[in-house]
Amino acid sequence: MYVIIVGGGNIGSYLAHLLLDAGHRVKIIEERPELLEKLKKEVPPDAVIVGDGSSPLTLERADISRANVLVAVTGADDSNLVVTSLARFEFNVPRVIARINNPKNAWLFTPEMGVDIALNQANILARLVMEEMSLGDMMTLLKIRRGNYSVVEEKIPPGAKAIGPMLKDLDLAEYCVIAAIIRDGKMTLPRGDSVFQANDEIIAVASVDGAYKLAELLARPANSVGEPRKEGND
Repeated sequence: MYVIIVGGGNIGSYLAHLLLDAGHRVKIIEERPELLEKLKKEVPPDAVIVGDGSSPLTLERADISRANVLVAVTGADDSNLVVTSLARFEFNVPRVIARINNPKNAWLFTPEMGVDIALNQANILARLVMEEMSLGDMMTLLKIRRGNYSVVEEKIPPGAKAIGPMLKDLDLAEYCVIAAIIRDGKMTLPRGDSVFQANDEIIAVASVDGAYKLAELLARPANSVGEPRKEGND
């Protein structure tokens, strides 16, 4: 896959590094001298295009007609919108992604402006905080399908509502799929007549609503005191 990144700051350079390590072809466009010096130390010289990413001539030098994805991650929202509009409507790039710096400008980052995916950092952070507060001890392992579904893991505390009834009677089918039950260090594949036990660890694929439903069923009773949660390694 060929990816063009406009903006060589911390986000752009880190993204370029990850994509190059994954074997993708990458060009990163930047014109600020101080950032160009930094980029020389972080990515191969032939991956850097010196110029204004909002200029059609610069984009043509980056061979934009062959790009599968363009990512605009400069620190200026107006520049990112110019780039995305050019990429979509002038050069027909199949996938266009843009960074939103000021949340107040989020309403501008739409398909009509050429943006397929808008990365609103403030909104993402706020949603993550709210999600962690709402889901209690449940740990999100992976987001899939643009964040509509999550792979989650949880250890069932004594007294949870999910203990006792058979899995098929927990009214979860519409919301999530229990993928595995880990009991005494051994993993089993759940069936409809499976019954959860205290201290089981479960892995599930859940929608947003399903994660909340599951969190309710696995919640620790209000009058119980459990062990502090162990933090994992980054």
